[in-house]
Amino acid sequence: MASTHHVIMRKIIEVLEGFDGVARAKYLVAAGVPASQVRLAMSQGLLMRVSRGVYALPDASPVLTSIRSLPAEPTCVTAAIIQGLWVLHEPVKKHIAVTHSRKYPGYICHRLPGYPSVADIVVQSLRCLPDLDGLVIAESAVVTRGLQLGVLRQRLAGRNNERERLLVEQIVPQSQSIIECVARYHLRRAGFHVESQVNVPGMGHLDLMVDGRLGIETDGAGFHMDQASFEEDRRRWNVTTRLGVPTLVVSYRLLTERPQEFIAMVRDALARLNMAA
Repeated sequence: MASTHHVIMRKIIEVLEGFDGVARAKYLVAAGVPASQVRLAMSQGLLMRVSRGVYALPDASPVLTSIRSLPAEPTCVTAAIIQGLWVLHEPVKKHIAVTHSRKYPGYICHRLPGYPSVADIVVQSLRCLPDLDGLVIAESAVVTRGLQLGVLRQRLAGRNNERERLLVEQIVPQSQSIIECVARYHLRRAGFHVESQVNVPGMGHLDLMVDGRLGIETDGAGFHMDQASFEEDRRRWNVTTRLGVPTLVVSYRLLTERPQEFIAMVRDALARLNMAA
């Protein structure tokens, strides 16, 4: 009996963890968990009833708990944050998926039947958010989750999705970070030819190459501050200098807060290269 109890308790936790810590009762029922065991788990502090038919682990995300208690599902940029995708700006209002036309004050509601897939989250982000915000999430899903570009193209094949299709065509599956994506976006908008992850002998891959002459390295100090990463960045920059590959090193703050300054710096560097040629 004790063994059966422990198996069921593990099953409860597994089901909840499969839904990021917050799940509806129907998923516990589908997993074969009896109501008596749910009550027992609650009495032992392993489980909380957060609303009618919705249960959560004690350390579950308050945002996710509040959304599923409506009931609704996180989607668009809110789901991207929960799932760990690249996100440029956290929204003021949470974005949720609902199966009906009812509106919830304080939330941005998207109509969607069922549980949003990664592709659903990306498509909604591309349609809902400013261009760069949507592109960052979409590229992240391709790079980190293996979402196929063909799936996105198929989902956005309609005649009203031209803007979204153009954004999908800017995705680079080899991209290494959000900062690289942001830099590439601003450079292309300014009319530059941009290559990503260009191989430089003895160095590895340069983040970006502009017009085939100017390297761009995105400074990841804000994302990795360990000593090994710091030393590797310096080694890479020294290699490009010795090989005669002029390279600008740009920060996340420069790209997100002062993009026009970044573009002006690139134009000036290229102009000086032309003068020296």
